[in-house]
Amino acid sequence: MKCPENMIASMPLAEIRLALPGIPLDEEGPVFQAPWEAQAFAMTLALYEKGLFTWSEWAHSLSLTIRDAQSAGDPDTGENYYEHWLSALERIVTEKKLVDTAALSERKHAWEHAAMHTPHGQPIFLKK
Repeated sequence: MKCPENMIASMPLAEIRLALPGIPLDEEGPVFQAPWEAQAFAMTLALYEKGLFTWSEWAHSLSLTIRDAQSAGDPDTGENYYEHWLSALERIVTEKKLVDTAALSERKHAWEHAAMHTPHGQPIFLKK
């Protein structure tokens, strides 16, 4: 199913379930346990809306990522759905050459380093 241009938020819940099987939902739509989950979700939609990949390409990337995780022993309880989402996003942006694999890896390490050196509850800033 194609994701409509007017965003997931305006879709009926039944359509969201079809377009994004397994996505954590409540009666109002997608739910997030942490801000980064909402940010990963929003980045994916923004890239899709810019035409950088089709919704079927995104769905394929997400399904491959979940399949790979399950093959590696993921119990698929839904608790780590957005970890899969983020991995799928990393997969599709590198496959589409929207970001260089080395640059992505460097940014991830910089983020991890900054997070480890930031007091809990404080904003994390990356050096430029």
